[in-house]
Amino acid sequence: MARARVGYACAYTPLAVIEAAGFTPHRILPMGQVPDRAGQVLHDNLCRHVKLVLDRAVAGDMPDLSGLVLMSSCDAMRRLRDAWVDQCPDIPCTLVELPGSASPKSERFFEGQIQNLAATLRSWGGQPVETSNLSRLVGEYNKAADLFRQLERAVAGGLLVGGASQLQKLYNKACTLPVKDAVLLLENAACQPTQEPTPATPMFLFGNVLPDPDAMGLFEQCGVRIVGADMCTGSRAFTSVQGAFDGDPTAALARGLLGKAPCARTLSDTGPGALAAHVVEQAQATGAAGVICHTLKFCDPYLFRIPRVQDELRKAGVPMLVLEGDCTLGSLGQQRTRIEAFVETLEGTDVA
Repeated sequence: MARARVGYACAYTPLAVIEAAGFTPHRILPMGQVPDRAGQVLHDNLCRHVKLVLDRAVAGDMPDLSGLVLMSSCDAMRRLRDAWVDQCPDIPCTLVELPGSASPKSERFFEGQIQNLAATLRSWGGQPVETSNLSRLVGEYNKAADLFRQLERAVAGGLLVGGASQLQKLYNKACTLPVKDAVLLLENAACQPTQEPTPATPMFLFGNVLPDPDAMGLFEQCGVRIVGADMCTGSRAFTSVQGAFDGDPTAALARGLLGKAPCARTLSDTGPGALAAHVVEQAQATGAAGVICHTLKFCDPYLFRIPRVQDELRKAGVPMLVLEGDCTLGSLGQQRTRIEAFVETLEGTDVA
């Protein structure tokens, strides 16, 4: 018998807690052809991610949900919660406060938020979150993350059949499955025959939301090989949580989630340039000839941080292309000429 599902929309969501409560986490991706109704209740200048999540709910374009877990990762997500309560009153929604830094004080606060989430899930018909079960599930999610790192290396080497597009399909499928099924899916994918790599320009991709596999295919059609990526709907969705689990694993889970690689909404205790430094470090470590940033229109956190990232990459001698979209392949398709022109400027950096 299939387990009830709980929806979510952010890579910082503590998925192991949702599973430990007896639910299957199901990410509501901003994809699909649904009527634009969110514009009736949300401001026009709000990111398309949250609007498409609401549009899918109003249109019934998602499985039956026992509830929705939202993280307060940005103001747009807070507005989504307000609109959800109004437009989808039959599906309960909770907003988990997400600290912007990974300081000890923030970790303790977030640990309390995770415990509150466990209580909320219980009120939605879930089971108590047992320590042993939670520890086991964190381990399973770590295994899924490790398998994704293996597949990402195959994409970087041009060895995975279907390339970055196939990898994105796996991300999209895995984020709607129980973790044990996701692990089986990834183990099978990792055992598939490889292909001979073809010449392409190595590129590091970062940004927020770009879940359409055809978008990754478009990059590759333009002569790009994605040798590294840092996306909310990609590598950030499955990240290993390290720490001691001999006691209550909630503290380790809070620390692990807040300790993810920095994104635009992350604040650093050591300085404002953590995201820029991370992008430069990853671009250099992966041997990328250039960097492509894809961000959603009206995403204030990313649009605010991009100039600093550009400056740091310029100092490091790494070219960067910035693309803005609305979660659709159509908006990215209009950028094909810019992508191709950018790749042409990087000729001579191809890898076999």
